[in-house]
Amino acid sequence: MKKILKTMEMMKTENIWMSLESDTSSHTGLLYKRYDAKVIPDVFIAIKAPEKLRCIAFRISVSFSFDENQWNKLKDIKVETMPDERDKSKKFLLILLLNKQHKDIFSTLCEDLIFGVSEVASEKSLVEKLFERLAKWQSLFEKVGNQGLSDEAQRGLYGEVFFLREFLENSSDKNYCLKSWLGPERSIQDFQYSNWAVEVKTTHGNNHQKIHITSERQLDDSIIEKIFLYHLSLDVRIGNGESLNSLIDNVLESLSNSTMAGNLFQFKLLESGYYEVHRQLYEEYGYTIRQENLYKVAGNFPRITESQIPIGVGDVKYSIVLSESEEWRISQDTLFCEINPK
Repeated sequence: MKKILKTMEMMKTENIWMSLESDTSSHTGLLYKRYDAKVIPDVFIAIKAPEKLRCIAFRISVSFSFDENQWNKLKDIKVETMPDERDKSKKFLLILLLNKQHKDIFSTLCEDLIFGVSEVASEKSLVEKLFERLAKWQSLFEKVGNQGLSDEAQRGLYGEVFFLREFLENSSDKNYCLKSWLGPERSIQDFQYSNWAVEVKTTHGNNHQKIHITSERQLDDSIIEKIFLYHLSLDVRIGNGESLNSLIDNVLESLSNSTMAGNLFQFKLLESGYYEVHRQLYEEYGYTIRQENLYKVAGNFPRITESQIPIGVGDVKYSIVLSESEEWRISQDTLFCEINPK
């Protein structure tokens, strides 16, 4: 079975770190290798010796200064600078991983970070973007200590990734599909791009036709031009059906020829709270599809919108019985024609 956080056999950063770690000669300082000449900033995958700490290194001018101490309260990550012995006019800005338990997450985040700064030309913009990401890194590392996703969160993630798999199968642009998945960021809708949005609702048990709406804005088409509702009704069984792990492995396999899309998928899984260390918690339960329904939210579709809320009323939550919404049902072909780039 394939492991999460591996798009291909191994990510590029992982390969470089393993190569550097295999060097048995005695070193003190920085062992490093250039990531890719196509990346505009000088970015290196590195090992700090003798501690053998994995890190990512950015070469900047000695004259460029910033307060590195403000970032050293971060859990499991350290920021520091080191002189470049080969060029006295340069120094390395290092982001080091202190806790080896998190090396898989660190690999994924480094790939994501390198992509994010790949076209940055100025040192000021480079450092700003790097530190902007550190706050998100920190929140991800802190979540690893939790006891995995709740049953409800597992079902919700299953529904979103299930829809993502169908989207990928019906689109020629994998990056477009991945960029539209905003559920891990707690966006108003789970998928959104340009003028459309898709809200995914996953139900199970006796009330499989009743869905819960968490905001008056979630189905409000005055905010975004086209809104669709995707409903997945599940049966949950021990040892039967498709597990969350199997679904994710299947999507990873489909993205094996697209490094950027694969890395983005891995990063969004981390944002969702899905970690390799918890994988065994999700093996037992499997899901089978009872119903799969699609609706275009328009006109008199049963919902509450922002314009209907009296002044002073907020935090609106309500339920929809989908059996009363048949006239708004659409086909998958119609949906993917509407949301794929023209």
